[in-house]
Amino acid sequence: MSHGVNSIVNVQPSGHTFEVRPSQTLLEAAIEAGINLPYGCRNGACGSCKGKVLQGSVVHDDYQSSAMSDAELAAGNALFCCARPMGDLTIECREVAGLNGIKPRILPARVQLMERLTPDVMALHLKLPSTEKLQFLAGQYIEFLLKDGKRRAFSLANAPHDDDTLQLHIRAVANGGFTQYVFNDLKEKAIMRIEAPFGSFYLREDSKKPIIFVVGGTGFAPVKGMIEHMLYNNINRPVSLYRGGRTANDLYMNELCEKWAEMMPNISYVPVVNEPDHAWQGRGGMVHQAVLDDFADLSAYQVYCCGAPSMVDTAHQTFIAKSLPADEFFSDAFTFAHPTPNLDAII
Repeated sequence: MSHGVNSIVNVQPSGHTFEVRPSQTLLEAAIEAGINLPYGCRNGACGSCKGKVLQGSVVHDDYQSSAMSDAELAAGNALFCCARPMGDLTIECREVAGLNGIKPRILPARVQLMERLTPDVMALHLKLPSTEKLQFLAGQYIEFLLKDGKRRAFSLANAPHDDDTLQLHIRAVANGGFTQYVFNDLKEKAIMRIEAPFGSFYLREDSKKPIIFVVGGTGFAPVKGMIEHMLYNNINRPVSLYRGGRTANDLYMNELCEKWAEMMPNISYVPVVNEPDHAWQGRGGMVHQAVLDDFADLSAYQVYCCGAPSMVDTAHQTFIAKSLPADEFFSDAFTFAHPTPNLDAII
C-alpha cells in the first residue's frame, strides 16, 4: 500500500464505501465499518469472500489455491480476506443482508462445562461476564484469541435466545495443537478470550422457501442453532435435515434430531452413514448423494451446507446441476488453519 495512506473502497452495486488502513485486509476493514461482505474462514481457505476488483489493484497475502484459481485471479477476482489495496478501489460484491449492524467484539469467557459427546467430540459451554451479552445470528462462529497471536474458529451450536452459555462442538484433530489442548489440558473455570460473532452462514429469514440442511461431522453445530432458532420463533418452513457421519457413532445428539422430526410436522430427518455396519438400519453412502437421490429438481429450495470442504464443494456443484439457484446455496466449509494443514480445523 502506498505511503501508509488509508484507501477508500467503493462497493458495487450497493454504492457503500469504507476506508482501509495500511495494516488491514479489505475484509477486516469492511467488518469494522459494518459493511456486510460475505465470508467464511477469514484465512484464505474457503473462497466465500471472493469478488471482483473493477478499478485499482490489490496484493494478496497467502491463500490456498482451492479458494481461488490462477485463472480467477487473472480475471480480476480477489479474496477479500487476504487482499490489501494498493490505493483506492472499486470492488463488485453481493453484500449480505440481515446482519443488522452486529459487529464483532473481544470478550472474556469462562469455561462453564465440558461435556464429551463422543470419544472425539467435546461440547464446550462458555459463560460471559454477567454484564455482557453477545448479539449473534444462529449459525455464526466465534474465534478464540490464543496467547501466541493465533486464532481458532468454532461455530456456535446454540440459538441466540438460548444464550445462558455459548455452546461449541469441538472435534479432536490429530496433531491439532488447540483441540489437543481442549481435550487433554483445558479445565472448567478456565478463562478464555474470544472475539465474536463472525460469519455469513446464518438463516435467511426473508425467504419462505423450504430448506435442505446438509451437514457432516461437527457441521451439525451451526445447523442445530438455526433449527432451534426456527422452532423458538415459529418459523414453519419445511425443513429436510440430511446428516452424514463416517459411522453411526459420529451422529452425536441423534436423539435430538429424531425428537425434532417427531414433534414438528415440517421437519424431516435423514441420517446417512458412510461406512455402515450390519446393525445400521438407515441410509448408507455420501450425505450429498442422499439429497440428489431424493430431489430431482432443487429450483424451489434453499440449501445450507456445512462440513468438510470436499463435501461442501461437491454438494455445491451437483446441486446447481440439479437446478438449485446459485444464490440459494449457503455454506460453511470447515477448513484447516492456514497455512499448515495439520493444525486445527474450524469446527
